Amino acid sequence: MNNMRWMGGGLLALMLAACGKQDAEPAAPLPVLVVQPGTVAGQEVAAYPGEVHAREESTLSFQVGGHLIRRHVDAGQRVRKGDVLAELDVSDYAAQASASQAQLAAAEADLVRARDDQKRYAKLAEQQLVSQSTLDAQTAAFKAAQGQANAARANLAVARNQAAYAQLRAPADGVIASRQAEAGQVVSAGQTIFTLAADGGREVLIALPESHIRDYKVGQEVQVELWNTPGQLLPGSIREIAPAADAQTRTYAARVSLAEEALKDVELGQSARVFAGAGRSGILQLPLGAVLRGADGKASVWVVNPANGALKATPVTVGAYGPDAVPVLSGVSAQDWVVAAGGHLLREGQVVAPVDRQNRPLLNPAAKPAPAAAKGN
Repeated sequence: MNNMRWMGGGLLALMLAACGKQDAEPAAPLPVLVVQPGTVAGQEVAAYPGEVHAREESTLSFQVGGHLIRRHVDAGQRVRKGDVLAELDVSDYAAQASASQAQLAAAEADLVRARDDQKRYAKLAEQQLVSQSTLDAQTAAFKAAQGQANAARANLAVARNQAAYAQLRAPADGVIASRQAEAGQVVSAGQTIFTLAADGGREVLIALPESHIRDYKVGQEVQVELWNTPGQLLPGSIREIAPAADAQTRTYAARVSLAEEALKDVELGQSARVFAGAGRSGILQLPLGAVLRGADGKASVWVVNPANGALKATPVTVGAYGPDAVPVLSGVSAQDWVVAAGGHLLREGQVVAPVDRQNRPLLNPAAKPAPAAAKGN
């Protein structure tokens, strides 16, 4: 009898405990930060600052050194092919040319004498009046005189060329982009005097970041916006990408060629922005904190059900990780709400309250389940 009373009391206590659990207020949904793919950093189109340059830029210098006595053009001036741009003092080279001319005259006189001697000794040898060895010596002397004359003639040509090199001429039509020397200086051979921007193609020089260099390729179409004409986009394409990154900036130098119809709108030295797609057209991106890695190494994200706020683990395929975002190749759409951070603290089916970065609710809070009626009361 006592045992029956003890069992009855235990059952009553269990029923009361069950009623107490049913009457307890359910926990409020946990606020979580959510984003939609494609709305975070790492946009599809990136803008790179650059400067307009000529496709062909030549550094002009004298082939000989000397005293720069005249400069005929300045930076920004248009020149034609063959125009004289600057001149060196030619007096020394003229003197060298005169000396070479005199040496040539002497060598040619020796050549005439040696030729006459060789002919005379040849006749004497036919008459057996001189030995064959004497004739051979005169023949050798004639050939030596001929070589000396040829050398003197070549030296004269070099001296005349050096005198002509004292004039710096434009190799093509174009514009003087810069000037690095002034009249009165003593310049050396090969020292830059002017930089010539040849007429024709125009390009924008930009630097591509090392983290996205694989997203760009030669021939890729881009758009160029000049700083003085905002909103006006000019067509272009990537013509060249440096094979190695700059050791200091860790960026790759690239040249963007402007289309022929855009050349009339640009001037040398203008600042511009190049808008280039990152080569991932249509691919969404998410913050790094949104992607979780399971024990099997596979990536997944938490997607919020907009109807009830419940979480669902969704497997995704991701691309190469960027500095603050990762491209999502498959698994989610642009309309999905994905938990951006703190995913390791959540569980499957958990009801949450999605908020944006300003802590504003984004979806209607999930309806709280009504308390169940207590049984046995």
